[in-house]
Amino acid sequence: MRRSQRTCSRTSSTSFRATRSTRPRCSRPSEQRSVLPLRCDKAGPLRRNKTVKAEQQSFAAIAEQHLDDVLAYLVYLTADHSLAEDLTVETFERALRRWNRFDPRRGGARTWLCQLARSAALDHFRSEGRRLRREERYAVRELREVPGPSFGESLSSELEHALAELSRAEREVVALRVVLELDGETASRVLGISPSACSTRLSRALQKLEGMVSADAVA
Repeated sequence: MRRSQRTCSRTSSTSFRATRSTRPRCSRPSEQRSVLPLRCDKAGPLRRNKTVKAEQQSFAAIAEQHLDDVLAYLVYLTADHSLAEDLTVETFERALRRWNRFDPRRGGARTWLCQLARSAALDHFRSEGRRLRREERYAVRELREVPGPSFGESLSSELEHALAELSRAEREVVALRVVLELDGETASRVLGISPSACSTRLSRALQKLEGMVSADAVA
């Protein structure tokens, strides 16, 4: 009788262990995470397309808002309306290529565009200077009829003549401070000079303009 009880007890214990061994083991949290399927973000391409479209739309709005200002700045800088139009196109092409690098925390869009416009104009002047030197056309230019400067239809002939007598740097600071109404700090940042130097250059340019326009009026 006791032997049968021990046998029964041993059998029950063996059966219990077998039951425990066949029970599925609960994995640790790290193991559970490792076997979970990776989530596929099906909206990824769509989200990227929306982002690209939003950036393009915002650039289009900026371009439309500041197109006239950039053109006016380049007209004063180059004293050539046709050239200014070409450089305006070049400016906005550069802006579109670099739009993802524009940081509004470092300055407004108009300031950034004026900096690009200035760079495009200086590149043109350097290229044109090399071309003229290479072709030795300085003497020939005196024999050709060179069109006079053009700053816009709204200016009087006296003021256009006075602007033409200013240096390129003086016309540029007049365009930034008077035409575009940029503050001294912003204009100096575009020009790459100190605010005090910008103020001095503007004062000198305005004094020259006042003197020339007054002299023409008296004459």
